[in-house]
Amino acid sequence: MKIVTSLSFQGQCREAFEFYAKVLGGRITAAFPYGEGPPGMPISDPKYKDWLMHCWLEVGDQALMGADMDAAWAPNIEKPKNGFDVTLHTTDKTEAKRWYDQLCEGGRPAMPFGETFWSPGFGSLVDRFGVPWMINTIPSADWRPPQG
Repeated sequence: MKIVTSLSFQGQCREAFEFYAKVLGGRITAAFPYGEGPPGMPISDPKYKDWLMHCWLEVGDQALMGADMDAAWAPNIEKPKNGFDVTLHTTDKTEAKRWYDQLCEGGRPAMPFGETFWSPGFGSLVDRFGVPWMINTIPSADWRPPQG
């Protein structure tokens, strides 16, 4: 089984996924715009022709899926994304910090990246596309939390 998070955008899916591919070192293996859909699709307004109806980003053995959605198709699309985070885990604190810093560009930090009682490096943010992220460094067996 593979559980994949699907992210919804309003015309920024391609830009977001190209950004995520660059930051995470992944590759987009599918990007299908509405304009290339089969004849007779109910979404035929020319303003959506370049919007993506399906995008797939592979990063190692993991993936993210995405699409562009109009408010008429997804009534809550204009609301801030809430109730989930895309979470990245690594054993490399330097890599985690790099992900955090790059994903934070143009976005806003929610919890600055730093050492916590469970991790040598953790931070959370909302990226410039409105997607919430948590970045976590998995501690080594000999790591001990800060004494305070």
